[in-house]
Amino acid sequence: MSLLELKGVTKRFGGLVAVDHVDLVINEGERLGIVGTNGSGKTTLYNLISGVYTCDEGSILLEGLDITNMPAYKRAHLGLARSFQIPRPFGQITVRENVAIGALFGTLIGEIGEDEALEIGEYYLEKVGLYPKRNEIANALTPIEKKLMEVARALSMKPRLVLLDEAMAGMNPKDIDRIVEIINKIHEEEKISIVSMVEHIMRAVVNFAERVVVMNQGKKIADAPTQEALNDQKVIDVYLGRFALEEQNA
Repeated sequence: MSLLELKGVTKRFGGLVAVDHVDLVINEGERLGIVGTNGSGKTTLYNLISGVYTCDEGSILLEGLDITNMPAYKRAHLGLARSFQIPRPFGQITVRENVAIGALFGTLIGEIGEDEALEIGEYYLEKVGLYPKRNEIANALTPIEKKLMEVARALSMKPRLVLLDEAMAGMNPKDIDRIVEIINKIHEEEKISIVSMVEHIMRAVVNFAERVVVMNQGKKIADAPTQEALNDQKVIDVYLGRFALEEQNA
């Protein structure tokens, strides 16, 4: 069953068409990878889904509800959560308080108080392996720990759909494997849809995604089960290249 549907979604910046009439369906409980090189349009697509930008053309439906022109905070209340490639913590409060903010402004807004939000925060910090750091100031975390805190904050919103923005960028293979394992475990336990945007990290794509959408110059050039998409000749030519294909099959 489809959870989110994009119909002919288009975004222009002056004469540049960043996202060009993209159709996309995200199903309930799905693990979807969105890949593409820099400038392919995937970040703009994320911003359109999450409400950072509004569409110039097309529509976005969440379980049949038109959210095309809905502000980001209202989308969050409906169950759409997002992390960012560059973590944006509230640096001078604790890690636990940072994650609790997600609980207070997600799908449970108005239904829980501060104490319950802190409990939810602790629960998800344990899920991502940051529970021992819960009382530290957020700015004291390492870059990787800040990324994990971003994931925990998004999950604390109790979403139906989580958009992970380059959650594994800049990590070594061991850390990539760790995050993929955490994400897959959360997906299994929480039964939520998870979309992860990835650039040139084939081990992450293969080990996480059931289906892959490939973007190029604002257009969707592939949308298929992971191995089928990554073996598509057009995808190899414009995105993977021979080196990345060898890495995938190693």
